[in-house]
Amino acid sequence: MARASRLTREWRCVTGALRALRATTHIGRNRSRVFPHVVAELAAKHRDRIALISDRETFTYAELDARANAYARWAKANGVGKGDVVALMSLNRPDYLAFWVGVTRVGGVVALLNTNLTGAPLAHCVSIVAPKHVVVGADLAEAYAGAEALVTHQPPPQVWVHGGEAQGWPRVDLAAEALGRAPLRAEELPALSIDDRALFIYTSGTTGMPKAANINHYRLMAISHGFMGVMGIRPDDRMYDCLPMYHTVGGVIAACAPLLVGGSVVIREKFRASSFWDDVAATDCTMIEYIGELCRYLIHTPVSEGETRHKVRLACGNGMRPDVWPTFVERFRIPRVLEWYAATEGNVALFNFDGAEGAVGRIPFYMKRKFPTKVVRFDMEAGEPVRGPDGRCIECAAGEVGEIIGRILNDPSKPSMRFEGYADPEATRRKILADAFEPGDRWFRTGDLMRQDEQGYFYFVDRIGDTFRWKGENVATSEVAETISVFPGVRDVNVYGVRIPGYDGRAGMALVAPGEGGVDLAGLHEHVRRNLPHYARPVFLRLAPEVEVTGTLKQRKVDLVDEGADPSRVRDPLYFAHPTDGRYVPLDAALYDAIATQRLRP
Repeated sequence: MARASRLTREWRCVTGALRALRATTHIGRNRSRVFPHVVAELAAKHRDRIALISDRETFTYAELDARANAYARWAKANGVGKGDVVALMSLNRPDYLAFWVGVTRVGGVVALLNTNLTGAPLAHCVSIVAPKHVVVGADLAEAYAGAEALVTHQPPPQVWVHGGEAQGWPRVDLAAEALGRAPLRAEELPALSIDDRALFIYTSGTTGMPKAANINHYRLMAISHGFMGVMGIRPDDRMYDCLPMYHTVGGVIAACAPLLVGGSVVIREKFRASSFWDDVAATDCTMIEYIGELCRYLIHTPVSEGETRHKVRLACGNGMRPDVWPTFVERFRIPRVLEWYAATEGNVALFNFDGAEGAVGRIPFYMKRKFPTKVVRFDMEAGEPVRGPDGRCIECAAGEVGEIIGRILNDPSKPSMRFEGYADPEATRRKILADAFEPGDRWFRTGDLMRQDEQGYFYFVDRIGDTFRWKGENVATSEVAETISVFPGVRDVNVYGVRIPGYDGRAGMALVAPGEGGVDLAGLHEHVRRNLPHYARPVFLRLAPEVEVTGTLKQRKVDLVDEGADPSRVRDPLYFAHPTDGRYVPLDAALYDAIATQRLRP
């Protein structure tokens, strides 16, 4: 039985990898065939089939291509040439895809702005890509208007509005329609290559200001075709896409991969946990994409009729916590989960083809040469990979935690191993690890801590910026969060380290969002005492109504870390793990002063 299980595991791993390779190897053979060309081909092949569905509008393949043609004409008429940037800030809708396909068709580059940003962060994201034009959805016009004066790029971009009148800006959708939907002639279009930049997709900004990642046409083709292959998408499949289209998962994987085989995509403006399954069932979707905390939100919703009445055959995504996985599969009757790991801009991609709970992917020993990915020892205090006496990095043993890195090669025959970097050259430099194992080699630093077991499975441990040291030990916030999250009454939890004056390292803080019945703090104290080593037990608790997340459902920690545990700066109730009382007690200014002056040591 064990041997059969091993054979099944290897079969799934090999066939999954082969599906990905078969779906992507053709990309490099025709270097002038890029995704905007593919959309035109699909329109000719599937003309009247439904491509994109939403509450606002539904596009056939022909309609999608025609709308893209209109936006291509608009871009050309407004001076957008090869390499020129147009920023797009819009909620999810079918025209979102049509817009960037059209602009990239004439060689333009579209920067996909996070719709949750305002003020200085939004202005930063615009300024770093220096766009000629900014297109804003009418329902987001006020947010952009509030940041417009902070944009530092000169000359300032021309601002357009989409979908309604706002701020006196010209209407991009009406201007495009006025120019017609006929395709541009071949002589009116630039020569494009898979090496040309297509999009800027921003990092999530969980640990600071977002970075604009370069997405060239090869990466766009590889992501869409690769996921079409690994998911085994069929023409009768329908994808449910409620994830933000400014992000790779919602905007490229979920929105584009099904189209490559004639499938369809249901697009929703945003994720709504309460109506998720009823909507999935009502729209006959067969596939869903998830990221971050989406699955956790779903398992905490009341039972709905649609949660077992749906037709979903595959849930594909990244970031499902091990404590959520079995409940998610059993409660919602999901036949298959395909968990994966990748960074939008990086060259490391892992897939968990056989659904091993908790693993983000696997590279068995016989695939290591094909997929050069390593886990290397990491020095938390120095913030850098450990180097031995010979100056080289040290690969971790099985089960040892380290940073996962991917080999960078600028070999035209291996474009998947390239690292295109960011709009900011300095940010690009910081992500490259040089001379790691031999002179002149270069590796992409993911910034993620993982461990790999003897079978080749990778397990996510923490973001490097999230892990902290306390009492001389490294504390992985994800492991602490998983321990706390299973305690009754805990609806959500975010763990991070805070500085205390006079102490080395950072003390653990757990922000807990209680359920309706609240949380038994005495019981929680005993729970962490029994299940966590002394250095990993949260020194402080913060009770809050919700755990703040980014638009891509990743927990935000920057502001929380900055506020620390000082009661004068934190409005939420704070508690301290009292070393002599053996319980969490309310933290006020007097108690905090006693801790800070070391009259009471945690």
